[in-house]
Amino acid sequence: MSKSLPKRSEDYSGWYNELVKRAGLAENSSVRGCMVIKPYGYAIWEKMQRVLDDMFKRTGHSNAYFPLFVPKSLFEAEEKNAEGFAKECAVVTHYRLKTNPDAKGKLMVDPEAKLEEELIVRPTSEAVIWNTYKGWIQSYRDLPILVNQWANVVRWEMRTRLFLRTAEFLWQEGHTAHATKEEAIAETEQMLDVYAEFAEKYMAVPVVKGIKTPNERFAGAVETYCIESLMQDGKALQTGTSHFLGQNFAEAFDVKYATKEGGLEHVWGTSWGVSTRLMGALIMTHSDDAGLVLPPKLAPIQVVIVPVFFNDTQLEQISLKANEIKKNLEAKGVSVKYDNRDTQKPGWKFAEYELQGVPVRIAIGARDLENGTAEVARRDTKEKKAYPLENIETIVEGLLHDIQENIFQKALDFRKEHTTKVDSYEEFKEVLNKKGGFVLAHWDGTPETEERIKEETKATIRCIALQTEPEEGSCMVTGKPSGKRVYFARAY
Repeated sequence: MSKSLPKRSEDYSGWYNELVKRAGLAENSSVRGCMVIKPYGYAIWEKMQRVLDDMFKRTGHSNAYFPLFVPKSLFEAEEKNAEGFAKECAVVTHYRLKTNPDAKGKLMVDPEAKLEEELIVRPTSEAVIWNTYKGWIQSYRDLPILVNQWANVVRWEMRTRLFLRTAEFLWQEGHTAHATKEEAIAETEQMLDVYAEFAEKYMAVPVVKGIKTPNERFAGAVETYCIESLMQDGKALQTGTSHFLGQNFAEAFDVKYATKEGGLEHVWGTSWGVSTRLMGALIMTHSDDAGLVLPPKLAPIQVVIVPVFFNDTQLEQISLKANEIKKNLEAKGVSVKYDNRDTQKPGWKFAEYELQGVPVRIAIGARDLENGTAEVARRDTKEKKAYPLENIETIVEGLLHDIQENIFQKALDFRKEHTTKVDSYEEFKEVLNKKGGFVLAHWDGTPETEERIKEETKATIRCIALQTEPEEGSCMVTGKPSGKRVYFARAY
């Protein structure tokens, strides 16, 4: 194995970057700010996709696909959305290259191939989708439209980090149209619940559900709902968002429907999405100095079986039992890898699968066969124990369940320990600098105070939690009245 990872406690950023690369999840590409997602990393994303896609379909949504390019005039139609993303847009101005006469073997943009209208490479798809919906919606009978797309988007980020912030990333974006405001708000809240359930049940990442302040709201939305999670370095990560768009995009693109009563009204809209940023959340919530710690429900390999042998005869005998265990586990829906390569020693394999976060490892040697046992190691606690080979599949199945529950509880305990109530601005700054995490504090509700706090401390209001009880108090900065504490944190 290569040298050990940087320690989280000493170099969290270095630890994260090295872990992503060494565990075979992703690497930087030849395109500035873009990444190559490697097969093992993409296998995790595929499992995420599969689960989420099933959840979307159970709530009545269908998948579609819309163009990568958005005509500039369409992009400009919803003014707030256009202004919000303008600085991150990549723009296509020409459609052809030609040989450069001044530099042999080089190409140049053909000045005669200038587009009549510039094209925006989608940073988000509201504009092109709502322009499409205009042709789909005439009557109340055409509503609701419940559509999702799996796609890539481009946001020209200046400072990038694998999975967390890249110029191009993968995501899903839901776009729905409704007859009433109430239906659209219900859809927005339903999809927030879907994201929260996925994060907690499958990713084992505890989240806070809340609403963004106007300063942090999605450009073009009336209200942005979000789930926020806490990483092991005490920084927050926005893990998913669901937007109530009101009638903003319907008005911008003149999307109206004939009501039952014979009137004509603008439809109501929502959009919601999660991205490969979820990979960053998964890595940073659970992993340790030895490598990844993956929740069993999303691990590409849930169980690895490693034979310990000294000759071909031993390997043959071990393989009979190992393949039997593999078959029985797969019958229970467990993904299993039997690594019988003779090119690497067992110790190397143990370290490799620990780095990759495989939840359960079974080691079987010739002596184990004689004793009717196998060594079973769990990745989360690193506990190793000998179990009888008879009915080992049931034991492993139980361990996978325990690991899923344990890493969620560990993350939840960490969040509880790093959620602090403060009443003064000095205390707020002290907690941020010495402890980090979520800080619950009173705020006077003004964007001016919010911006001042951000400038002076680099902390932002992550959300106004949906489940926070009303509590009369005074803003920690201005002393003005406040009826509820909000979640502050420094964030990715």
